Amino acid sequence: MNTELLGVIITYVLTVLLAIPLGKYIAKTIKGERTILGFMAPVERFIFKICGIDPNKEMNWKQHLKALLTINFIWFIYGFIMLITQGSLFLNPDGNPSQTPDLAFNTVISFIVNCNLQHYSGESGLTYLTQLYVVMFFQFVSAATGIAALFVLFKALRDKVTDQLGNFWVFFVQSITRLLLPLSIIVAIVLAFNGTPTSFEGKDSIVTLQGDSVQVSRGPAAGMIAIKQLGTNGGGWFGVNSAHPLENPNYFTNVVENIAILLIPIALVFALGYYLNRRKLAKVIFGVMTVGFLFILSTSVYSEIKGNPALSKMGVLQPTGSMEGKEARFGPAASALWGISTTATSNGSVNAMHDSMTPMSGAMQMLDMMINAFYGGIGVGILNYFVFLIVAVFISGLMVGRTPEFLGRKIEAKEMKIASVIALLHPLLILAGTALSSYIIVHHPEADWAVKPANWLNNPGYHGFGEMLYEYTSSAANNGSGFEGLGDNNIFWNVTTGFVLILGRFLPIVGPIAIAGILAQKKYIPESAGTLKSDSYTFGLMTFAVIVIIAALAFFPALTLGPLAEHFSLK
Repeated sequence: MNTELLGVIITYVLTVLLAIPLGKYIAKTIKGERTILGFMAPVERFIFKICGIDPNKEMNWKQHLKALLTINFIWFIYGFIMLITQGSLFLNPDGNPSQTPDLAFNTVISFIVNCNLQHYSGESGLTYLTQLYVVMFFQFVSAATGIAALFVLFKALRDKVTDQLGNFWVFFVQSITRLLLPLSIIVAIVLAFNGTPTSFEGKDSIVTLQGDSVQVSRGPAAGMIAIKQLGTNGGGWFGVNSAHPLENPNYFTNVVENIAILLIPIALVFALGYYLNRRKLAKVIFGVMTVGFLFILSTSVYSEIKGNPALSKMGVLQPTGSMEGKEARFGPAASALWGISTTATSNGSVNAMHDSMTPMSGAMQMLDMMINAFYGGIGVGILNYFVFLIVAVFISGLMVGRTPEFLGRKIEAKEMKIASVIALLHPLLILAGTALSSYIIVHHPEADWAVKPANWLNNPGYHGFGEMLYEYTSSAANNGSGFEGLGDNNIFWNVTTGFVLILGRFLPIVGPIAIAGILAQKKYIPESAGTLKSDSYTFGLMTFAVIVIIAALAFFPALTLGPLAEHFSLK
């Protein structure tokens, strides 16, 4: 167990050490300073030219949102058509069929919003064509969309009294050419040299150790797996995601992929400090996120190493910890680290089955997604944190009798209303969806219009409730992982989670960008002795308290009905 814990610690420390210089590089890229990947400029100019984009034209916050929402709608139409026709298109060596309209609706939305919730199995649900030119394409552009939205916030907080907040298309393209694509190439090469397939051949036959001949899917998987991790996407090329030996061949690739999950979300926090020249503020934000992350991580690691309490009660020894649903290659500690990393960052990939983890780990994974601000998704994690920060600034200002200000701008009623709506939207989507599904399964278990709710759950009681709660939590947090005991590939789940995915993605982007745009146009007020210091550790503690209180008040009753009740029932 000591070796396992050492592996967890080394993985996290390496991630932070790599994130610091990457954050500095990202800040220099936004500023337009010279960087190692400056040679990509001609490629970017070519893209702008053929697309008719003037990269020197500045946009206000409304124009940024218009560009963001318009291009995402175009991607939706393209992806939907591709998925419902994939069975008759090329690059389909295994003869996989087209998706049904409701599944295609859910899938295309899921990948556009950086969620990658999969109500299908990767080997049989997609073709090589749609894996590459729908799924992998969306994994790049959805991640770049989140980064571009964050850069608008950076620009608004840095410049004094302006409505010129850079160019969305420049932020978007450079996020791919100078960040996502280069890092993906590095990770893909590492995976390829460790055994991850890069072939366009179809299934191959292998003979197992017990002599059975089985068909194993292949395909050009390495590149897709690289961006799925780096872009906090998470969709698996194979059905069991990164628990598959071809998607995640060994402990070394497990460490590399786990670092990739956390790397850019953490680096963007440091980038904020370098770009705004407020490194102490970045340290405070990183500190708040890290304290929350490590608390949730330590709880999950302890729970998995200790083992299943039901087996302990029966007198069964568990020297290797809880191994149900886990790969022997990785063990319980590394599986717990991945489980918390993937839910903290809205990644959603798995190297073990979350449905089989101990109830306390399941609760921590859900709590990660419910808070959705301890590092968070690529770009949007800081946007979510910004909402909590605005609420904390407003409350702190009222408590000490000072006008609430953040970085020289007054926080007034309009900004507070927007922040409050966004903060309450997340629990509303999760709890309303869970309440609806719970009502239907109790009162209409055999309803044809709900596609036989009695067949949804393979697990009754507390765990079944937890499966439904997890599905809507994952959707609202744009995460994509799931408790796979839930039968989710039907019209009810495809449609309801589809709408939760849309609202859970775009409104939390629209709100913070609107606040940033409003603040950027306000008169800048230089800091004085009476200014509330937003980069103090005291204020960081206040922000942490706001996050905990909002999450606890909103979600504790639901967690009590699900994983917490299950945990105590096993004692």
